Amino acid sequence: YEVRIYDTERGRHLVAAVEIVSPSNKDRPNARELFVGKVAALLQQGVCVSLVDLVTVRQANLYAELLTLLGRSDPALETPPHLYAVTLRTRKTPKGRSLLDAWFYPMAVGEPLPALPIWLTPDLQVVLPLETSYQETCRILGIA
Repeated sequence: YEVRIYDTERGRHLVAAVEIVSPSNKDRPNARELFVGKVAALLQQGVCVSLVDLVTVRQANLYAELLTLLGRSDPALETPPHLYAVTLRTRKTPKGRSLLDAWFYPMAVGEPLPALPIWLTPDLQVVLPLETSYQETCRILGIA
């Protein structure tokens, strides 16, 4: 699943996307490559991307695969967890160098979900409270 966030003041310009990882995104090497390629393309276009991976039946870490594709690394991925959430964005330094910012949160079954920053502009972020959203969804659906 994907949620796309557009800036209507800039002609419906895509500024952020929240990708909810599904089992099919992680089950085959080809599916993982397609997913990681899509995320890399969004980042290349300057779109802030958040990945939320709650898939327990597949063990791949798409964030680690994305970093490999981009030729980057993250010290937090010494042993990549299978459940995680991460927000990524690219930005330029004053000298024109491209940087990749990442806010990475390993997750575990039974633990509260993190709040993710979603960058709408280089200086404006909103927070996506995953735990609050999860609890409200459970309430609406009548899940204890």
